[in-house]
Amino acid sequence: MNLPNEATVEDVEKIYRESWKLGLKAVALYRDGCKLSQPLATSTKKKTEEPAAAATEGAAPTKLHRRRLPRRRHGFTQEARIAGHKVFLRTGEYEDGGLGEIFIDMHKEGAAFRSMMNCFAIAVSMGLQYGVPLEDLVEQFCFTRFEPHGRVEGHENIKVATSVIDYVFRVLGYEYLNRTDLAHVIDEAPQGQLVRRPHATDVPVGKEHRGGTPAQSAGITPVKAALSQPASRVTEADDTGMASVTVQNKKLLGDAPACDNCGHITVRNGTCYKCLNCGSSMGCS
Repeated sequence: MNLPNEATVEDVEKIYRESWKLGLKAVALYRDGCKLSQPLATSTKKKTEEPAAAATEGAAPTKLHRRRLPRRRHGFTQEARIAGHKVFLRTGEYEDGGLGEIFIDMHKEGAAFRSMMNCFAIAVSMGLQYGVPLEDLVEQFCFTRFEPHGRVEGHENIKVATSVIDYVFRVLGYEYLNRTDLAHVIDEAPQGQLVRRPHATDVPVGKEHRGGTPAQSAGITPVKAALSQPASRVTEADDTGMASVTVQNKKLLGDAPACDNCGHITVRNGTCYKCLNCGSSMGCS
């Protein structure tokens, strides 16, 4: 005899009494849900589903709104080669200069790879237009490693990339977020059509400094002024020290290979090369 899940001990006792009165030799009782697993379940999950449905109805989902780009928009096009593979990176901007879309063109890489890069660029563009911060995308995709990777030719500031994706987001981070930590050569302003965005930590120029520093008034760039200072003064200022490292990188990037450990740029160390990022040495002790 099959009993519902709500059957009580008194119900079972009553069944056994009636079986005894009827003179039955045996009786078998089975209550629905008495085992963790059973071949047939007759009860529904209304009790567990009702609270979940009520919670879903109470919390209305927030609808995301897409911020579309204007029909005519500005941006820049950057041509470069990654390990000999030509890459065209194009961007589209909003009226306020914010990034809204990207295009990645590698027309010599075959239909499958080119289509994948195009779909990836569309996905990133859709994310940007729906409000995904560019900072999160840069942190997520920088240092991604796959072929082709290696030396970058054609960009003044990015010299080594661990993949095409790494190169793309290094450029975007440098051009739109002032992420100079992602560049290998740091100039006074990004190379291209963009003007570096001001930071909240930038010190405004007062009236007494409108004429510029003495070095700038004399037509000397900060890099040249840093090189003309004594070594003790160069080590005291971070900006001046960075300028000297940049000048050194510009001289040594011609034949320096990428680090086989982290993919960063290396500099000559005697007859070998050492990495400025992770400190590993390529062939020397």
